[in-house]
Amino acid sequence: MVTDSDNTAMIRCLAIDDEPLALIQLKSMIERTPYLTLVEACSDAIQAQQVLAQQSVDAIFVDINMPELNGLDFVASLTNPPLVVFTTAYSEYALDSYKVNAVDYLLKPFGLLEFQHSAEKVKRQYQLLQAEQNIQPTDDNVLYLKADHKVARINIPEIKYIESMREYLRIYLEGGEKLMTLMPISKIITMIDNHGFVRIHRSFIVNMSKVAEVAKNNVRLNDGTTLPIGDSFKDNVKEYIQPKIV
Repeated sequence: MVTDSDNTAMIRCLAIDDEPLALIQLKSMIERTPYLTLVEACSDAIQAQQVLAQQSVDAIFVDINMPELNGLDFVASLTNPPLVVFTTAYSEYALDSYKVNAVDYLLKPFGLLEFQHSAEKVKRQYQLLQAEQNIQPTDDNVLYLKADHKVARINIPEIKYIESMREYLRIYLEGGEKLMTLMPISKIITMIDNHGFVRIHRSFIVNMSKVAEVAKNNVRLNDGTTLPIGDSFKDNVKEYIQPKIV
């Protein structure tokens, strides 16, 4: 990964196609997409293997029907493959492409807008993969969280609750501080496991030590914040508080 002058992540790409004109087109489209950077344009999968052995690559745009080693077999042979978009004139390969976890499948002939639509899918997946590395605990009660172009040290017991907003999380701390980070909710659940947090709703995780009152359909925190309990998550709350009821 490299960054441009605005500190925006650049996704390192390979273009692979045995047809010279198709390879020129693919190279041009990558170069016209601001967050992509072309590492090399390869005329076959063998050349691409040699590049991958020497350089790190985040994504590959690869034709399927190629001599010697086709695109599907090439991707399947990689131990730790980058993100993959297949480009081909043959629609019958679509199902097989997803068996190797392709991000997308571009059917030739395609234009720049179609290409950039696929590139956006690559970008979103790339960001999610990067987000998995955002939180690294250094001890049982501390997280280091990337947020607002910096790394913040967070004491887990100071987290009041966490709100999920699709790919992003907003973390509410004691003292009114809020942090926003790109992170799936499933990831942070694993990082705060066994710290007294309960998922009460598809969008909310609560630190139960900050809860003043539990009602049928909501919880009220010590600071007066009221959060809903989703129907699918009522058992989570019940399992947590039942052993503590006197």
